Amino acid sequence: MPSLKDLKNRIESVKSTRKITKAMQMVAAAKLRRAQDAAEASRPYTERFNAVMAGLAASVGSSAGAPKLLAGTGADQVHLLVVLTAERGLCGGFNGNIAKLARAHAEKLLAAGKTVKIVTVGKKGRDAIRRDMGEHFVHHVDLTEVKRVAYSDAQGIAQDILTRFDAGEFDVATIFFAEFQNVVTQIPTAQQIIPASFEAEEGAETTLYDYEPSEEAILADLLPRGVATAIFSALLENGASEQGARMSAMDNATRNAGEMIDKLTIEFNRSRQAVITNELIEIISGAEAL
Repeated sequence: MPSLKDLKNRIESVKSTRKITKAMQMVAAAKLRRAQDAAEASRPYTERFNAVMAGLAASVGSSAGAPKLLAGTGADQVHLLVVLTAERGLCGGFNGNIAKLARAHAEKLLAAGKTVKIVTVGKKGRDAIRRDMGEHFVHHVDLTEVKRVAYSDAQGIAQDILTRFDAGEFDVATIFFAEFQNVVTQIPTAQQIIPASFEAEEGAETTLYDYEPSEEAILADLLPRGVATAIFSALLENGASEQGARMSAMDNATRNAGEMIDKLTIEFNRSRQAVITNELIEIISGAEAL
């Protein structure tokens, strides 16, 4: 049975931990609003961009002049998995869920005889996947010094992927991230970005346009931008998801710390009462002996 001093020290330790988790919860709540606004603001542009690209892709179809980013290499052997996670932890299952989805996808491809290459963005994803699939790693992007994700960060990642594609290093590229729904719900998502796949919105009106220059020329210019746009949108979704998951995790930790303090306080009071009772018994026994 722990002594009164041990219990008191443990109560003070848990109280200190609760102060930290409460502070982290408040910081995450403040950051969440900004990250959520950024993610939601990017969605209309991304949806409209994809709708325009879907129309162009449908016009070009499988013509001989279709850009390589749309038509693909004609093979499906080498897959590049781009795993987007956070640089920091203490955000519940956010990083683990994305890494789990990417690992399951990689294992499925390997079982089918495919070649898998992995690029990680974010230290936590790299640490989670490297243990099992370190031999498949080809690159890591460190965003530790980035305070707020900008489009230029996505362009840098996209340029590295496009360079590898032009060099013939892979046939298919897929990004993994968490789509933000709300504070308690972030959905791990896989999205193929090469060859590009665009789907028009359901119920959207079909409008015919005459393009100048040709659809093929416009696609050749916009497809690389589409890769960067998809990555930027995924990074923004991840930013909101990370803060939402951290806020929820720190709220749970704060409440758990409060419950532990209550239990330890009850145990402390019971132990103190037992000590006092024993002392009284000893005093009474000594007086009777006299």
